[in-house]
Amino acid sequence: MVRSLAIPMFVLPAPSNVFLALYRGFVGGLYWPHLWATLSATLLGFAVGTVLAFALGTVIAMSRPIEYFLYPYVVMFQSMPKVALAPLIIIWFGLGLTSKVVNAALVAFFPLMVNTIVGLRSADEDRVNLMRSLAASDAQIFWMLRLPNALPFIMAGLEISMIFALIGAIVAEFIGAQAGLGMLISAMNFTMDVAGQFSVLFVLSIVGLLLNRCIQLLRRRILFWDPSEKFAGATGPEKGGRL
Repeated sequence: MVRSLAIPMFVLPAPSNVFLALYRGFVGGLYWPHLWATLSATLLGFAVGTVLAFALGTVIAMSRPIEYFLYPYVVMFQSMPKVALAPLIIIWFGLGLTSKVVNAALVAFFPLMVNTIVGLRSADEDRVNLMRSLAASDAQIFWMLRLPNALPFIMAGLEISMIFALIGAIVAEFIGAQAGLGMLISAMNFTMDVAGQFSVLFVLSIVGLLLNRCIQLLRRRILFWDPSEKFAGATGPEKGGRL
């Protein structure tokens, strides 16, 4: 359709040109180091951001005074657009991997922190009071009631944070990097290699899909007891049978 409508290649390349650029990129070895750089920054940023988010979310959920004094500052910091912060992060941490990890961690931080707070506070107060009546300590209530109850919220936050971490790494690579798929798209933009840009975007979409799939598999492993997972497992074969 692109060729029949005579659309210039620098505006919208034909799918065959995109897949040819994709083939040349991987066979020629151009994409592999950039893919590894982006993947490393994403996974490290996701790990750092989610660990900090879970720790801070737990502290805020367990203490109203800390929430009162700390939460507004967290929201104010989160309200800052990370695209505007990325140049400063590049200046502070350089063009290497560290700045990409920091930016990815900042973007991945907030969704998990909010979900952790909501999840830990959603425990049934009657059950909490029952455990207290049985002389359970706060630590026992946390590990045996609040945390298991919060796990569905936390896993949902992890799914969002993983995709956000990938976006944060790409944004940082756009601003300044020595390697990475974001830097590769920016370089291709200067040379008007539109087919190459589409091929890298296709790679990024596949990476995002695979990362999300990994979190979903982890969710099914951890939340095998959750009614939503049991429902998904029960409906899956039925859908397959209909096909």
